[in-house]
Amino acid sequence: MTIPTTPVLAQPRYVRVLSIAGSDSGGGAGIQADLKTFSALGCYGMTAITAITAQNTLGVTGIHGVPPDMLRAQIDAVAQDIGVDAVKIGMLATPEVVRVVAQAIRAHRLPHVVLDPVMVATSGDRLIASETVEVLVNELFPLATVVTPNLDEAALLLGREIEGIDALDDAAQDLLALGAPAVLLKGGHLKGELVVDLLATRGGLRKRLESARIATHNGHGTGCTLSSAIAAFLAQGHELPQAVEKARAYILGAIAAGADVHTGQGHGPLNHGYAPVVQLVLRG
Repeated sequence: MTIPTTPVLAQPRYVRVLSIAGSDSGGGAGIQADLKTFSALGCYGMTAITAITAQNTLGVTGIHGVPPDMLRAQIDAVAQDIGVDAVKIGMLATPEVVRVVAQAIRAHRLPHVVLDPVMVATSGDRLIASETVEVLVNELFPLATVVTPNLDEAALLLGREIEGIDALDDAAQDLLALGAPAVLLKGGHLKGELVVDLLATRGGLRKRLESARIATHNGHGTGCTLSSAIAAFLAQGHELPQAVEKARAYILGAIAAGADVHTGQGHGPLNHGYAPVVQLVLRG
């Protein structure tokens, strides 16, 4: 006698993105910016906080690191129960924290890792110990899907200044040589009416992305937001070039929408929620 079976239907779930980063008490960057971005793009955001900062639009006045074992506990708790479709990594202040994150990525086989090597805040405050840089490169570059440094961060990584658009190609090639499979080198700090970013991969892709510069004093959290948006679109199933293009379009809209808004007395935040309300993306 054959017993009929009921087909098991796939249960819907959210697209899940984990941010491993520092907390910004001012709400414009770090974990706070990441969560706003994930929500705006229809993803379910989760966090593993690496450090608590006291900061506002004028700068950073204090940093308190989360113990490495507590950071690992946060990642384990999320990965073991909810699961992760993509990861954004931001501020990692010490070698011990970098190693814990690398171990967790390998242990849980976390996919689509977007590494934003946060080293200098918009205000100019340095956020990473110099001895951490080498460990970051050795431990996390090989695990990343893409690394997203701005020019200041790339200069720290390479030990030289990057001057002019013509220097982007060589700088990206040298960053790839450090172990990253792909690099989005952000050229927003270059002078000129155009902002030019370069996406480069070990597979030979070299793609320049250009846009008109938006006049604004509100650029706090730009790098955090862009890397989070890339992670969100990778989690949704987009290939890297498309994820970068879509993330860039989102951040340009967020900058433009918040360009004239006054928040605090210094570098204000973007308008993360400028777009029409997006429903959380479901997967079967």
